[in-house]
Amino acid sequence: MRFPLISKMGAVGAVTLGLLWSLWSVQGIVHERQGRQQEAEQSVANSLAGTQTLLGPVLTRTCIETWVSIQEDDKGHRRATSETETHVLRLPATQVQVDAEVGVSPRHRGMFKVNGYGVKAGVQASWADLGSLTLLPRQPGAEVRCEAPVLAVSVSDARGIRVAELRVNDQRVAVQSGSEQAHHARGFHAPLEGVQPAAGTGLSVRLNLELAGTRGFSMAPVADTTLVRLRGDWPHPSFGGRFLPSERVVRADGFDATWKVSSLASTASQSWRGGERLCSPFGGAWGPGAQFNPYTTAEGADEAAAAENGCIETFGVSFIDPVNPHSLSDRATKYGLLFIVLTFVGVGLMEVLRRLRVHPIQYLLVGAALSLFFLLLVSLSEHLAFGWAYLAASAACTLLLTFYGSFVLRGWAAGLVFGVGIGGLYGVLYALLQMEQNALVLGSLLLFAVLSAVMVATRQLDWYELFGQGASRP
Repeated sequence: MRFPLISKMGAVGAVTLGLLWSLWSVQGIVHERQGRQQEAEQSVANSLAGTQTLLGPVLTRTCIETWVSIQEDDKGHRRATSETETHVLRLPATQVQVDAEVGVSPRHRGMFKVNGYGVKAGVQASWADLGSLTLLPRQPGAEVRCEAPVLAVSVSDARGIRVAELRVNDQRVAVQSGSEQAHHARGFHAPLEGVQPAAGTGLSVRLNLELAGTRGFSMAPVADTTLVRLRGDWPHPSFGGRFLPSERVVRADGFDATWKVSSLASTASQSWRGGERLCSPFGGAWGPGAQFNPYTTAEGADEAAAAENGCIETFGVSFIDPVNPHSLSDRATKYGLLFIVLTFVGVGLMEVLRRLRVHPIQYLLVGAALSLFFLLLVSLSEHLAFGWAYLAASAACTLLLTFYGSFVLRGWAAGLVFGVGIGGLYGVLYALLQMEQNALVLGSLLLFAVLSAVMVATRQLDWYELFGQGASRP
Protein backbone atom coordinates (compact mmCIF):
# COMPACT_ATOMS: atom_id res chain seq x y z
CA MET A 1 0.00 0.00 0.00
CA ARG A 2 1.49 3.30 -1.13
CA PHE A 3 0.16 5.54 1.65
CA PRO A 4 -0.23 3.32 4.71
CA LEU A 5 -0.67 6.16 7.18
CA ILE A 6 -3.57 7.62 5.21
CA SER A 7 -5.23 4.20 5.10
CA LYS A 8 -4.67 3.80 8.83
CA MET A 9 -6.20 7.21 9.51
CA GLY A 10 -9.23 6.29 7.41
CA ALA A 11 -9.72 3.06 9.35
CA VAL A 12 -9.40 4.87 12.69
CA GLY A 13 -11.87 7.48 11.43
CA ALA A 14 -14.38 4.74 10.61
CA VAL A 15 -13.87 3.29 14.10
CA THR A 16 -14.49 6.74 15.58
CA LEU A 17 -17.78 7.07 13.69
CA GLY A 18 -18.89 3.68 15.01
CA LEU A 19 -18.03 4.73 18.54
CA LEU A 20 -19.91 7.99 18.02
CA TRP A 21 -23.02 5.95 17.25
CA SER A 22 -22.53 4.04 20.51
CA LEU A 23 -22.29 7.34 22.39
CA TRP A 24 -25.56 8.47 20.80
CA SER A 25 -27.12 5.24 22.03
CA VAL A 26 -25.93 5.94 25.56
CA GLN A 27 -27.33 9.46 25.31
CA GLY A 28 -30.64 7.95 24.24
CA ILE A 29 -30.65 5.86 27.41
CA VAL A 30 -29.90 8.94 29.50
CA HIS A 31 -32.75 10.87 27.87
CA GLU A 32 -35.08 7.93 28.45
CA ARG A 33 -34.12 7.95 32.14
CA GLN A 34 -34.70 11.71 32.30
CA GLY A 35 -38.16 11.13 30.87
CA ARG A 36 -38.79 8.50 33.54
CA GLN A 37 -37.68 11.02 36.17
CA GLN A 38 -40.19 13.53 34.86
CA GLU A 39 -42.89 10.86 34.87
CA ALA A 40 -42.04 10.16 38.52
CA GLU A 41 -42.29 13.87 39.35
CA GLN A 42 -45.64 14.07 37.54
CA SER A 43 -46.86 10.98 39.41
CA VAL A 44 -45.96 12.49 42.79
CA ALA A 45 -47.54 15.80 41.79
CA ASN A 46 -50.72 13.98 40.77
CA SER A 47 -50.85 12.15 44.11
CA LEU A 48 -49.65 14.91 46.45
CA ALA A 49 -49.91 18.37 44.90
CA GLY A 50 -48.12 20.30 42.19
CA THR A 51 -46.09 23.48 42.24
CA GLN A 52 -47.86 25.90 44.58
CA THR A 53 -48.48 29.62 44.08
CA LEU A 54 -50.31 31.61 46.77
CA LEU A 55 -52.46 34.67 46.03
CA GLY A 56 -54.15 36.66 48.78
CA PRO A 57 -55.81 37.27 51.08
CA VAL A 58 -57.98 39.64 49.03
CA LEU A 59 -61.48 41.05 49.51
CA THR A 60 -64.31 40.93 46.98
CA ARG A 61 -67.91 42.10 47.22
CA THR A 62 -70.84 41.61 44.86
CA CYS A 63 -73.31 44.48 44.51
CA ILE A 64 -76.51 44.49 42.46
CA GLU A 65 -77.80 47.79 41.16
CA THR A 66 -81.51 47.95 40.26
CA TRP A 67 -83.31 50.79 38.57
CA VAL A 68 -86.41 51.51 36.51
CA SER A 69 -85.95 52.79 32.99
CA ILE A 70 -88.65 54.31 30.83
CA GLN A 71 -88.72 53.10 27.24
CA GLU A 72 -90.86 54.50 24.43
CA ASP A 73 -91.94 52.42 21.43
CA ASP A 74 -92.56 53.56 17.85
CA LYS A 75 -96.18 54.54 18.62
CA GLY A 76 -95.15 56.80 21.47
CA HIS A 77 -96.28 54.45 24.21
CA ARG A 78 -94.06 54.60 27.30
CA ARG A 79 -93.29 51.51 29.37
CA ALA A 80 -91.42 51.11 32.64
CA THR A 81 -88.79 48.36 32.67
CA SER A 82 -86.81 47.11 35.65
CA GLU A 83 -83.12 46.64 34.93
CA THR A 84 -80.26 45.25 37.00
CA GLU A 85 -76.47 45.27 36.75
CA THR A 86 -74.05 43.21 38.81
CA HIS A 87 -70.81 44.79 40.01
CA VAL A 88 -67.91 42.83 41.54
CA LEU A 89 -65.73 45.05 43.69
CA ARG A 90 -62.15 43.92 44.35
CA LEU A 91 -59.84 45.25 47.02
CA PRO A 92 -56.29 43.94 47.66
CA ALA A 93 -54.79 44.28 51.12
CA THR A 94 -52.88 47.36 52.14
CA GLN A 95 -50.18 45.14 53.59
CA VAL A 96 -49.55 41.39 53.70
CA GLN A 97 -46.92 39.90 55.99
CA VAL A 98 -45.95 36.25 55.63
CA ASP A 99 -43.72 34.32 58.01
CA ALA A 100 -43.28 30.83 56.61
CA GLU A 101 -41.17 27.75 57.15
CA VAL A 102 -40.62 25.07 54.53
CA GLY A 103 -39.69 21.47 55.20
CA VAL A 104 -38.56 19.43 52.19
CA SER A 105 -39.43 15.73 52.28
CA PRO A 106 -38.15 13.62 49.36
CA ARG A 107 -40.61 11.13 47.88
CA HIS A 108 -39.66 8.12 45.77
CA ARG A 109 -41.19 6.45 42.76
CA GLY A 110 -39.11 3.33 42.27
CA MET A 111 -35.49 4.47 42.01
CA PHE A 112 -36.42 8.09 41.26
CA LYS A 113 -36.46 10.80 43.93
CA VAL A 114 -38.91 13.73 43.89
CA ASN A 115 -38.71 16.68 46.27
CA GLY A 116 -42.03 17.31 48.01
CA TYR A 117 -42.43 19.94 50.68
CA GLY A 118 -44.71 21.30 53.36
CA VAL A 119 -45.17 25.01 54.14
CA LYS A 120 -46.33 26.31 57.51
CA ALA A 121 -47.18 29.98 57.11
CA GLY A 122 -48.51 32.68 59.37
CA VAL A 123 -50.17 35.36 57.23
CA GLN A 124 -51.25 38.78 58.50
CA ALA A 125 -53.23 41.04 56.17
CA SER A 126 -54.64 44.50 56.86
CA TRP A 127 -56.85 46.96 54.98
CA ALA A 128 -56.56 50.61 55.98
CA ASP A 129 -59.81 51.69 54.30
CA LEU A 130 -62.74 49.56 53.10
CA GLY A 131 -64.44 52.46 51.36
CA SER A 132 -63.68 50.94 47.93
CA LEU A 133 -66.11 48.12 48.75
CA THR A 134 -69.06 50.51 48.77
CA LEU A 135 -70.95 51.31 45.60
CA LEU A 136 -72.89 54.51 44.93
CA PRO A 137 -75.81 54.37 42.48
CA ARG A 138 -74.67 54.90 38.93
CA GLN A 139 -78.13 55.28 37.43
CA PRO A 140 -80.71 57.94 38.39
CA GLY A 141 -83.03 56.63 41.09
CA ALA A 142 -81.19 53.31 41.30
CA GLU A 143 -81.10 51.09 44.38
CA VAL A 144 -77.93 49.26 45.34
CA ARG A 145 -77.92 46.04 47.33
CA CYS A 146 -74.55 44.56 48.31
CA GLU A 147 -73.74 41.15 49.73
CA ALA A 148 -71.34 40.63 52.62
CA PRO A 149 -67.65 41.03 51.71
CA VAL A 150 -65.80 37.80 50.96
CA LEU A 151 -62.20 37.16 51.96
CA ALA A 152 -60.52 34.87 49.42
CA VAL A 153 -57.22 33.02 49.12
CA SER A 154 -56.20 31.27 45.90
CA VAL A 155 -53.65 28.48 45.52
CA SER A 156 -52.46 26.58 42.47
CA ASP A 157 -53.47 23.14 43.70
CA ALA A 158 -56.12 22.97 46.44
CA ARG A 159 -55.27 19.33 47.19
CA GLY A 160 -52.21 20.62 49.02
CA ILE A 161 -54.22 22.56 51.64
CA ARG A 162 -53.70 20.88 55.02
CA VAL A 163 -54.75 23.60 57.48
CA ALA A 164 -56.52 26.94 56.94
CA GLU A 165 -57.46 28.75 60.15
CA LEU A 166 -58.75 32.30 59.78
CA ARG A 167 -59.24 35.04 62.37
CA VAL A 168 -60.90 38.34 61.48
CA ASN A 169 -60.44 41.12 64.04
CA ASP A 170 -59.36 38.37 66.47
CA GLN A 171 -62.59 36.40 65.87
CA ARG A 172 -62.44 32.84 64.51
CA VAL A 173 -64.15 32.58 61.11
CA ALA A 174 -64.91 29.34 59.26
CA VAL A 175 -63.56 28.99 55.73
CA GLN A 176 -65.25 27.30 52.80
CA SER A 177 -63.79 25.51 49.79
CA GLY A 178 -63.22 27.40 46.57
CA SER A 179 -61.94 30.94 46.31
CA GLU A 180 -65.16 32.27 44.70
CA GLN A 181 -62.98 34.01 42.10
CA ALA A 182 -63.78 33.15 38.52
CA HIS A 183 -60.20 33.27 37.24
CA HIS A 184 -58.51 31.67 40.27
CA ALA A 185 -61.09 29.23 41.57
CA ARG A 186 -58.85 26.90 43.59
CA GLY A 187 -58.44 27.85 47.23
CA PHE A 188 -60.86 28.87 49.98
CA HIS A 189 -63.01 31.79 51.05
CA ALA A 190 -64.93 33.14 54.04
CA PRO A 191 -67.98 35.46 53.93
CA LEU A 192 -67.50 38.30 56.44
CA GLU A 193 -71.08 38.74 57.60
CA GLY A 194 -70.20 41.02 60.50
CA VAL A 195 -68.10 43.44 58.46
CA GLN A 196 -69.84 46.57 57.13
CA PRO A 197 -67.50 48.38 54.71
CA ALA A 198 -67.40 52.14 55.01
CA ALA A 199 -64.97 54.93 54.30
CA GLY A 200 -62.37 55.11 57.06
CA THR A 201 -63.12 51.59 58.29
CA GLY A 202 -60.17 49.17 58.48
CA LEU A 203 -59.84 45.42 58.77
CA SER A 204 -57.19 43.01 60.06
CA VAL A 205 -57.04 39.26 59.48
CA ARG A 206 -54.69 36.47 60.53
CA LEU A 207 -54.35 33.22 58.68
CA ASN A 208 -52.64 30.03 59.78
CA LEU A 209 -51.94 28.04 56.61
CA GLU A 210 -50.29 24.69 56.01
CA LEU A 211 -49.71 23.79 52.38
CA ALA A 212 -48.09 20.81 50.61
CA GLY A 213 -46.61 20.77 47.13
CA THR A 214 -43.75 19.68 44.91
CA ARG A 215 -40.86 21.38 43.14
CA GLY A 216 -41.42 25.01 44.14
CA PHE A 217 -43.40 27.54 46.18
CA SER A 218 -44.21 31.11 45.10
CA MET A 219 -46.44 34.07 45.87
CA ALA A 220 -48.25 36.77 43.90
CA PRO A 221 -47.64 40.22 45.47
CA VAL A 222 -51.11 41.73 44.87
CA ALA A 223 -51.09 43.82 48.11
CA ASP A 224 -49.86 47.38 48.23
CA THR A 225 -46.91 46.08 50.28
CA THR A 226 -45.92 42.42 50.50
CA LEU A 227 -43.41 41.33 53.14
CA VAL A 228 -42.33 37.69 53.09
CA ARG A 229 -39.85 35.83 55.23
CA LEU A 230 -39.26 32.24 54.18
CA ARG A 231 -37.06 29.74 56.01
CA GLY A 232 -36.31 26.23 54.83
CA ASP A 233 -34.19 23.18 55.51
CA TRP A 234 -33.09 22.75 51.87
CA PRO A 235 -29.44 23.81 51.27
CA HIS A 236 -29.86 24.32 47.49
CA PRO A 237 -32.68 26.85 46.97
CA SER A 238 -33.16 28.39 43.54
CA PHE A 239 -34.87 31.78 43.81
CA GLY A 240 -36.93 32.78 40.80
CA GLY A 241 -39.76 34.91 39.50
CA ARG A 242 -39.90 38.65 38.92
CA PHE A 243 -38.37 39.58 42.28
CA LEU A 244 -35.31 38.16 44.00
CA PRO A 245 -35.01 38.27 47.81
CA SER A 246 -33.83 41.56 49.27
CA GLU A 247 -31.92 39.51 51.84
CA ARG A 248 -30.93 35.86 51.80
CA VAL A 249 -28.64 33.53 53.68
CA VAL A 250 -27.91 30.03 52.35
CA ARG A 251 -26.32 27.59 54.77
CA ALA A 252 -25.37 23.94 54.70
CA ASP A 253 -28.53 23.11 56.66
CA GLY A 254 -31.01 25.42 54.90
CA PHE A 255 -31.79 28.99 53.89
CA ASP A 256 -33.44 32.17 55.12
CA ALA A 257 -34.81 34.67 52.59
CA THR A 258 -36.77 37.92 52.82
CA TRP A 259 -38.75 39.74 50.13
CA LYS A 260 -40.25 43.23 50.25
CA VAL A 261 -42.36 44.08 47.20
CA SER A 262 -44.32 47.28 46.67
CA SER A 263 -47.23 47.73 44.27
CA LEU A 264 -45.20 50.60 42.80
CA ALA A 265 -42.76 47.99 41.45
CA SER A 266 -45.26 45.28 40.51
CA THR A 267 -48.22 44.95 38.17
CA ALA A 268 -49.64 41.99 40.12
CA SER A 269 -52.52 44.01 41.59
CA GLN A 270 -53.66 45.31 38.20
CA SER A 271 -53.28 41.85 36.67
CA TRP A 272 -55.41 40.33 39.44
CA ARG A 273 -58.12 42.95 38.93
CA GLY A 274 -58.01 42.24 35.21
CA GLY A 275 -58.51 38.49 35.70
CA GLU A 276 -55.15 37.31 34.41
CA ARG A 277 -53.90 33.80 35.12
CA LEU A 278 -52.07 32.64 38.22
CA CYS A 279 -48.74 31.20 37.03
CA SER A 280 -45.65 29.79 38.69
CA PRO A 281 -42.11 30.94 37.91
CA PHE A 282 -41.16 27.24 38.03
CA GLY A 283 -43.71 25.98 35.47
CA GLY A 284 -47.46 25.63 35.16
CA ALA A 285 -50.35 28.04 34.82
CA TRP A 286 -53.85 28.05 36.22
CA GLY A 287 -56.73 29.85 34.66
CA PRO A 288 -59.73 29.28 32.38
CA GLY A 289 -59.00 26.22 30.27
CA ALA A 290 -55.49 25.77 31.69
CA GLN A 291 -54.27 22.32 32.74
CA PHE A 292 -51.68 21.77 35.42
CA ASN A 293 -48.32 20.81 33.99
CA PRO A 294 -45.16 21.36 36.09
CA TYR A 295 -42.96 21.13 33.00
CA THR A 296 -44.60 23.94 31.05
CA THR A 297 -41.81 26.35 31.97
CA ALA A 298 -38.15 25.34 32.17
CA GLU A 299 -36.16 25.79 35.34
CA GLY A 300 -34.89 29.34 35.67
CA ALA A 301 -37.08 30.65 32.82
CA ASP A 302 -37.67 34.38 32.56
CA GLU A 303 -41.11 35.16 33.96
CA ALA A 304 -41.18 38.40 31.99
CA ALA A 305 -42.28 36.28 29.03
CA ALA A 306 -44.94 34.66 31.22
CA ALA A 307 -46.20 38.09 32.29
CA GLU A 308 -46.50 39.12 28.66
CA ASN A 309 -48.64 36.01 28.08
CA GLY A 310 -51.24 37.06 30.64
CA CYS A 311 -49.80 35.81 33.94
CA ILE A 312 -49.73 37.58 37.29
CA GLU A 313 -46.22 38.41 38.48
CA THR A 314 -44.90 36.07 41.16
CA PHE A 315 -41.74 35.30 43.12
CA GLY A 316 -40.57 32.32 45.11
CA VAL A 317 -38.14 29.44 45.48
CA SER A 318 -37.71 26.01 43.92
CA PHE A 319 -36.07 23.07 45.62
CA ILE A 320 -33.62 21.81 43.03
CA ASP A 321 -31.31 18.84 43.41
CA PRO A 322 -27.88 20.05 42.21
CA VAL A 323 -26.49 16.51 42.04
CA ASN A 324 -29.00 15.13 39.58
CA PRO A 325 -27.37 11.94 38.29
CA HIS A 326 -29.20 11.95 34.96
CA SER A 327 -28.38 15.59 34.20
CA LEU A 328 -24.72 15.03 35.11
CA SER A 329 -24.61 11.81 33.08
CA ASP A 330 -26.11 13.63 30.10
CA ARG A 331 -23.47 16.35 30.38
CA ALA A 332 -20.74 13.72 30.71
CA THR A 333 -21.77 11.89 27.53
CA LYS A 334 -21.49 15.14 25.58
CA TYR A 335 -17.75 15.02 26.24
CA GLY A 336 -17.56 11.40 25.06
CA LEU A 337 -16.37 12.15 21.53
CA LEU A 338 -13.69 14.51 22.88
CA PHE A 339 -12.56 11.72 25.22
CA ILE A 340 -12.24 9.24 22.39
CA VAL A 341 -10.44 11.66 20.07
CA LEU A 342 -7.92 12.71 22.73
CA THR A 343 -7.23 9.07 23.60
CA PHE A 344 -6.77 8.12 19.96
CA VAL A 345 -4.44 11.10 19.50
CA GLY A 346 -2.37 9.87 22.44
CA VAL A 347 -2.23 6.30 21.12
CA GLY A 348 -1.43 7.50 17.60
CA LEU A 349 1.32 9.77 18.88
CA MET A 350 2.96 6.91 20.80
CA GLU A 351 2.55 4.69 17.73
CA VAL A 352 4.38 7.22 15.54
CA LEU A 353 7.11 8.16 17.98
CA ARG A 354 7.89 4.59 19.10
CA ARG A 355 7.46 3.02 15.64
CA LEU A 356 4.69 0.71 16.88
CA ARG A 357 1.91 -0.89 14.91
CA VAL A 358 -1.52 -0.60 16.55
CA HIS A 359 -4.32 -2.31 14.63
CA PRO A 360 -7.65 -0.50 14.04
CA ILE A 361 -9.34 -3.32 15.98
CA GLN A 362 -7.22 -2.36 18.98
CA TYR A 363 -8.35 1.25 18.55
CA LEU A 364 -11.93 -0.07 18.46
CA LEU A 365 -11.49 -2.01 21.71
CA VAL A 366 -9.96 1.00 23.48
CA GLY A 367 -12.79 3.23 22.26
CA ALA A 368 -15.38 0.63 23.31
CA ALA A 369 -13.98 0.69 26.85
CA LEU A 370 -14.23 4.49 26.88
CA SER A 371 -17.83 4.35 25.63
CA LEU A 372 -18.76 1.69 28.17
CA PHE A 373 -17.65 4.04 30.94
CA PHE A 374 -20.62 6.33 30.23
CA LEU A 375 -23.08 3.42 30.32
CA LEU A 376 -21.57 2.24 33.62
CA LEU A 377 -21.86 5.78 34.98
CA VAL A 378 -25.57 6.02 34.11
CA SER A 379 -26.45 2.63 35.59
CA LEU A 380 -24.36 2.96 38.76
CA SER A 381 -25.53 6.52 39.49
CA GLU A 382 -29.10 5.24 39.83
CA HIS A 383 -28.04 3.14 42.83
CA LEU A 384 -25.05 5.05 44.28
CA ALA A 385 -24.21 8.67 44.97
CA PHE A 386 -22.93 10.23 41.75
CA GLY A 387 -19.40 10.76 43.09
CA TRP A 388 -19.03 7.11 44.10
CA ALA A 389 -20.58 5.93 40.84
CA TYR A 390 -18.15 8.06 38.86
CA LEU A 391 -15.20 6.78 40.90
CA ALA A 392 -16.20 3.14 40.42
CA ALA A 393 -16.81 3.45 36.65
CA SER A 394 -13.65 5.48 35.97
CA ALA A 395 -11.46 3.21 38.15
CA ALA A 396 -12.70 0.08 36.40
CA CYS A 397 -12.11 1.52 32.91
CA THR A 398 -8.72 2.99 33.86
CA LEU A 399 -7.47 -0.34 35.22
CA LEU A 400 -8.76 -2.19 32.15
CA LEU A 401 -7.12 0.26 29.72
CA THR A 402 -3.86 0.26 31.70
CA PHE A 403 -3.70 -3.53 31.49
CA TYR A 404 -4.62 -3.62 27.80
CA GLY A 405 -2.36 -0.67 26.95
CA SER A 406 0.69 -2.45 28.36
CA PHE A 407 0.32 -5.08 25.61
CA VAL A 408 -0.73 -2.73 22.82
CA LEU A 409 2.17 -0.35 23.53
CA ARG A 410 4.70 -3.14 24.20
CA GLY A 411 5.59 -2.55 27.83
CA TRP A 412 4.25 -2.01 31.32
CA ALA A 413 5.87 1.39 31.60
CA ALA A 414 4.09 2.60 28.47
CA GLY A 415 0.84 1.01 29.66
CA LEU A 416 1.17 2.76 33.01
CA VAL A 417 1.74 6.11 31.30
CA PHE A 418 -1.30 5.41 29.12
CA GLY A 419 -3.39 4.57 32.21
CA VAL A 420 -2.26 7.71 34.02
CA GLY A 421 -3.31 9.74 30.98
CA ILE A 422 -6.73 8.09 30.94
CA GLY A 423 -7.12 8.69 34.67
CA GLY A 424 -6.19 12.33 34.15
CA LEU A 425 -8.87 12.66 31.49
CA TYR A 426 -11.48 11.23 33.88
CA GLY A 427 -10.32 13.68 36.53
CA VAL A 428 -10.66 16.61 34.13
CA LEU A 429 -14.14 15.45 33.10
CA TYR A 430 -15.26 15.27 36.73
CA ALA A 431 -13.96 18.79 37.27
CA LEU A 432 -15.89 19.94 34.19
CA LEU A 433 -19.09 18.42 35.60
CA GLN A 434 -18.63 20.07 38.99
CA MET A 435 -17.54 23.47 37.64
CA GLU A 436 -20.28 24.19 35.12
CA GLN A 437 -19.62 27.93 35.00
CA ASN A 438 -15.90 27.37 34.28
CA ALA A 439 -16.35 24.39 31.97
CA LEU A 440 -15.58 26.34 28.80
CA VAL A 441 -12.30 27.83 30.00
CA LEU A 442 -11.19 24.52 31.53
CA GLY A 443 -12.00 22.62 28.33
CA SER A 444 -10.23 25.22 26.21
CA LEU A 445 -7.10 25.00 28.36
CA LEU A 446 -7.17 21.20 28.11
CA LEU A 447 -7.35 21.29 24.31
CA PHE A 448 -4.57 23.87 24.16
CA ALA A 449 -2.39 21.70 26.41
CA VAL A 450 -2.99 18.62 24.25
CA LEU A 451 -2.24 20.51 21.03
CA SER A 452 0.93 21.95 22.56
CA ALA A 453 2.08 18.50 23.67
CA VAL A 454 1.48 17.06 20.17
CA MET A 455 3.32 19.93 18.49
CA VAL A 456 6.30 19.69 20.85
CA ALA A 457 6.53 15.91 20.53
CA THR A 458 6.40 15.98 16.71
CA ARG A 459 8.47 19.11 16.11
CA GLN A 460 11.29 17.18 14.39
CA LEU A 461 9.17 14.53 12.72
CA ASP A 462 9.56 14.04 8.95
CA TRP A 463 5.91 13.96 7.86
CA TYR A 464 6.81 13.29 4.17
CA GLU A 465 8.65 10.16 5.14
CA LEU A 466 5.85 9.20 7.54
CA PHE A 467 3.19 9.49 4.87
CA GLY A 468 5.30 7.30 2.59
CA GLN A 469 5.80 9.84 -0.18
CA GLY A 470 9.59 9.44 -0.25
CA ALA A 471 10.31 13.16 -0.31
CA SER A 472 13.46 14.36 1.34
CA ARG A 473 13.31 16.83 4.21
CA PRO A 474 13.98 20.42 3.18
